[in-house]
Amino acid sequence: MFLDREHSIAPQGYSRWRVPPAALAIHLAIGQAYAFSVFNLPLSTLVGIDKAAPTDWKLSTIGWIFSTAIICLGLSAFTFGRWLEEAGPRKAMFCAAVCFAGGFFVAALGVQLHQIWIIYLGYGVIGGIGLGLGYISPVSTLIKWFPDKPGMATGLAIMGFGGGAMIGSPLAVALMAHFKTPTSMGVAETFLAMGAIYFVFMMFGVFTVRLPAPGWTPNVARAPEAQTPMGGSARRAGHAPPGADVHVDEAIKTKQFWLLWAVLCLNVTAGIGVLGQASPMIQEMFPGVIGAAAAAGFVGLLSLANMVGRFVWSSCSDIIGRRMTYMIFFVLGAALYAAIPTTGRLGSVTYFVAFYAVILSMYGGGFATIPAYLRDLFGVMHVGAIHGRLLTAWSVAGVAGPVLVNYIREYQIAHGVAKANAYSVTMYIMASLLILGFVANYLVKPVDASYQWKGAAHG
Repeated sequence: MFLDREHSIAPQGYSRWRVPPAALAIHLAIGQAYAFSVFNLPLSTLVGIDKAAPTDWKLSTIGWIFSTAIICLGLSAFTFGRWLEEAGPRKAMFCAAVCFAGGFFVAALGVQLHQIWIIYLGYGVIGGIGLGLGYISPVSTLIKWFPDKPGMATGLAIMGFGGGAMIGSPLAVALMAHFKTPTSMGVAETFLAMGAIYFVFMMFGVFTVRLPAPGWTPNVARAPEAQTPMGGSARRAGHAPPGADVHVDEAIKTKQFWLLWAVLCLNVTAGIGVLGQASPMIQEMFPGVIGAAAAAGFVGLLSLANMVGRFVWSSCSDIIGRRMTYMIFFVLGAALYAAIPTTGRLGSVTYFVAFYAVILSMYGGGFATIPAYLRDLFGVMHVGAIHGRLLTAWSVAGVAGPVLVNYIREYQIAHGVAKANAYSVTMYIMASLLILGFVANYLVKPVDASYQWKGAAHG
């Protein structure tokens, strides 16, 4: 009964600022997914230890672990979005903790038996369900607590997911080094330890989260002139009232939903492939300069940029509006992606890292800004469920991004291209995807009144 929605209603006088730490506890844990690339090279030498043996897995095969987790994240968010609104965040967070930790435990068995399908099932499917439940559970809750600053609120909730790799990457490297022996890479033991650690960490969020009481409103001053996120005064854009409530079943019938689906999918595709392959990529582009430890630091830096970008960009969207924020993402991101191959040819690690830090800040900012964008267009009634369905775009991107990076890399190397230059074509493709995202975002307009909630018509 403790997990029921009724038992998570905040008492009178409860401070809404106690809710963000609960959200962060969940998202910092499940954000470990962004650090999974530190396992790629160790998993590719489980048999050979010092170098890959004929029976070891290829990096492209291992890459499907991360992709499967992201696919299941989107599918579980789609499937359980409506249930979350009814069950409440506490029950959803508990289920997320069980699935995410359980995924590590099953994956450890797959490593021990050297069966890749068990790792797909564990970290990919079971852990991916935990990712989806954990990702959406705090979002609609914080939007309810912070109706005056929806961009900042979603940034607070989601920035932890971007920062999870900052903890997960060095933790995984340290644990593998601790458990490694002449006959073992220490991956299975690391999975078991991380599953246990993250379960305990996530339970803090379960015990802390609260929902506002019915009719609760924040005691803050309102802006005198509210403007819509589609136009008007940019300075007051974030203080606009939410759009008229639209039922989730009606929202997916609108062109605005599918335009935002394309916006999210294209923005994520351009970034997620890099995140999934970040550690091997920087080592291959700068051989002899960047080793495993420095690559883990690079992954951690990208995680920091991802996390900070989620809060900074989503907060900025409260000032300049969601649409304009995404315009910046796509224009600047395309320019930086197009410039990255040049940094590799020049051997400039500094510019390479700096460009990717900016790109990943906007990648994270896109995730944090999208729930507020949905709130502006579709209201707050079903924003959690609508957000869950929109995250199927993440599932598609979770396949498209790593496939573009991994398989184009393999094709290039197989045809004689040096490993340091094997990512150039992919970077130009990513820039093109962001240009398409700019067009989709430009076409977003307010939702037609015919889709607004009619109450009894939907039961």
